[in-house]
Amino acid sequence: MNDLTVSDIERQNVLNNHYAIEHIKDSLGIVGMEFEGEYRFTKKMVAEYYEVDVSTIDRYLTIYSDELKHNGYVLCKGKHLKDFKLQFAHLINEASKTTQLGLFNFRAFLNIGMLLTESEKAKQVRSLILDIVIATINEKVGGGTKYINRRDANYLPTALKEVNYRKQLTSALRACVDGHETNMYSQVTNAIYKAIFKENANEYREVLRLDSKDNVRHTLYAEVLLVIASFENGVGAAIREKYEEQGNKKLLVSEVLELIIRLAESPMQKPYIDDARTKMASRDFGFRDAYHGNIEEYLKAITPDEYDRFIGDKSIDVEQLLDENTEVLKRLKQADDEED
Repeated sequence: MNDLTVSDIERQNVLNNHYAIEHIKDSLGIVGMEFEGEYRFTKKMVAEYYEVDVSTIDRYLTIYSDELKHNGYVLCKGKHLKDFKLQFAHLINEASKTTQLGLFNFRAFLNIGMLLTESEKAKQVRSLILDIVIATINEKVGGGTKYINRRDANYLPTALKEVNYRKQLTSALRACVDGHETNMYSQVTNAIYKAIFKENANEYREVLRLDSKDNVRHTLYAEVLLVIASFENGVGAAIREKYEEQGNKKLLVSEVLELIIRLAESPMQKPYIDDARTKMASRDFGFRDAYHGNIEEYLKAITPDEYDRFIGDKSIDVEQLLDENTEVLKRLKQADDEED
């Protein structure tokens, strides 16, 4: 992970991971004022904890107003402020005529700790946060995150569909394209990868630090596989159509590569390709600490729902998944005979 003080995406990745947040809360042992179902902290309490002046907190609130409000900082006023004062007036030492009071919940409390560069205490908290986030993800997935994509309940059904569409493409290549089959498969597959996520198989391996024996497709997220399946099906159909148009004369591989480029530029494909790039860039960055530089503009924070899907209540135990789907995985394994 990078420096939390400079990366808003990494900060949000931490704050959206409610599994890690609970561990961080327990480790810090800080208790605020429980109000409306959440622990709350005043600016003075936050400043004292991080050992900075209240004016420093005010400055960060001005600079990072939207981010801190998004993560739980609120201006308490009206009836809420009246109720808060009735419950905690003896603790907050605020003037009775105060018309609004800034309050941090625990997420906003951590958020400003990830921003404060002047505070040695905040630096220690950031170190703790990173350790806990990494440990939490590894604990949830039972070790490495290479195959965290398989914890998604949608993965296996989508992977099986992709294998079937892959066969539509390879059969079209065999029947309608001139060239050595293995070389054709490799060139066409790399061209499809380039079209969808701007990396060929070897470049993808380097980003994810995969071994040569690892099958690239077995590490891809369901949404990415679905786009690949759509692409392969479209390319296969386009190959057969052009083959018939030119009187059953076989195409050159270079002509197939041109078809792939045209398909990638189709306005109908753009929303699906953009979504696949966003999923790959964001999830690999957050879950695998892998950075896809070619699609960095698609990088976003992992959502709370995605944490549930891959490391939480909606995820599937990998070992159990393998045991229960032996026959399906055998069918997927057959695809390994082809080049990635």
